[in-house]
Amino acid sequence: MKAPHVLLLDPDPLRRDHLAVALRTAGCTVLTVEDGPRAMEALAVPGIELLVLDLGLADLDLAALRRALAPAADVAPDALDAAERRHIAAMLRHTRGNKRRAAQLLGIARSTLLAKVRKYNLDPGQE
Repeated sequence: MKAPHVLLLDPDPLRRDHLAVALRTAGCTVLTVEDGPRAMEALAVPGIELLVLDLGLADLDLAALRRALAPAADVAPDALDAAERRHIAAMLRHTRGNKRRAAQLLGIARSTLLAKVRKYNLDPGQE
């Protein structure tokens, strides 16, 4: 399974280092920054999949962050099947392929999850 790329924004170096170690131990690739402007620069780099931040940062421009994270307005929304496939794949990654746990977190029966895995041709090893 592919490890997620995480951008970690925290001004406290001790807390930032502890969180980075925990995320790396969990298999994530972590990029750390200490302030809002550096986070905005890092978001411009492709490949960041998750963002961990303190929303109370004084120098964080929430409007600019919202624009950086929002999809382009001229892009048509995904079909429901595509969104469901992406969500199930993400849950399987989160549970490291444990279908029983993924079904519990999704709030569906394991048999339903297995049917959807077949329907969307999801192999946890591929995602």
